[in-house]
Amino acid sequence: MFTTFFKTLFSQRATALLAAALSAGLIAPAQAADIAAGADKAKQVCSACHGLDGLGVAAFPDYPRLAGQHVEYLRQALGQYQSGARKNPIMGGMAKPLTVDEIDNVTAYFASLPGPLKVIR
Repeated sequence: MFTTFFKTLFSQRATALLAAALSAGLIAPAQAADIAAGADKAKQVCSACHGLDGLGVAAFPDYPRLAGQHVEYLRQALGQYQSGARKNPIMGGMAKPLTVDEIDNVTAYFASLPGPLKVIR
């Protein structure tokens, strides 16, 4: 009986705290990435070096292939280029002006593409 009471009480308090944080703008509700918007931004910003298909371009064979890469890894990498934690003058300049939504969209786009990455077990 006490267990049920505390679970209900905790659930009500957690729900109230979450609602208050959302209404105060302290946290934002999760939104699905817009892959079409990501494709548009990738065409504008990323395709010259990484290719629109994320498989690279012949002029830059050493640049990473982004197609099929994990979205979390791509987000982390772009965030590190923005903050300067990863040092690369080209990528720093490309990543710096991107908004959170643009990063979510671009990373979702590249992650959605078929790529050469494979899971090895």
